[in-house]
Amino acid sequence: MAFANQVAVVTGASSGIGWALARELSRQGCKVGLVARRADKLAELAGEIRAAGGTAAFAPADVGDRAATVAAIRDVAGQLGPVDLLIANAGVGYPTVLDPINVEQVEQMVRVNLLGVVYSVEAVLPEMLRRRSGHLAAVSSLAGYAGLPGESGYCASKAAVNVYMDALRIHLRDRGIAVTTLCPGFVRTPMTAPNQFHMPWLIEAEDAARRMVGALARRRKIYNFPWQTALLTKATRWLPDWLVARTMQTYNENPPFPPAP
Repeated sequence: MAFANQVAVVTGASSGIGWALARELSRQGCKVGLVARRADKLAELAGEIRAAGGTAAFAPADVGDRAATVAAIRDVAGQLGPVDLLIANAGVGYPTVLDPINVEQVEQMVRVNLLGVVYSVEAVLPEMLRRRSGHLAAVSSLAGYAGLPGESGYCASKAAVNVYMDALRIHLRDRGIAVTTLCPGFVRTPMTAPNQFHMPWLIEAEDAARRMVGALARRRKIYNFPWQTALLTKATRWLPDWLVARTMQTYNENPPFPPAP
């Protein structure tokens, strides 16, 4: 049990990958801090973890709000102890449309997907630096490796996460702090539920969580999975524009917007 008796904080823990990660880490002996917008769902998950003999604390926050995010993470750390592992998982996804451009939703993706990671790191990094130990992880996406028509805002937000975490990892390499970027392909979650197209190599959130926790235990720098989707995504960068546009044409004619949170 690589994480036994450690304190882990997971953002976006109220559903999907974050929910599954929190449960998996608890099974591995972690004390788990839960952060997300929906307090009722966090309370439900914390109750489930405690009923199974684990330890959990929660604090609601929108990770797009810097002050709220820092306060929530420090709140659960105050209840559980210094944070050994941060998984900045919270994310949102919307198609990018052209006329009119949905600027507000692109702004939200940048605020949550990128700045939410930065704010979460801000909450734990000073203490990790003082202790010269800790592990920072962010859940990005294989979409960060390619610019897909109709997904320009989402792809850009995840590409920015990848670069931010790369630079942070190198900057911290002599400070005793590990940094991991987790890049899944298609995972069955509420965010992907509206998709009406075939999602190749779709995996369940519980499977994704197990793979991610395994990668974190091995202190992987970057974990792209499943390998088939990773290969396909990276190959997309070498395809001619007309072929990518044709492949995405049906998607862009009727983009699948998720329901309002």
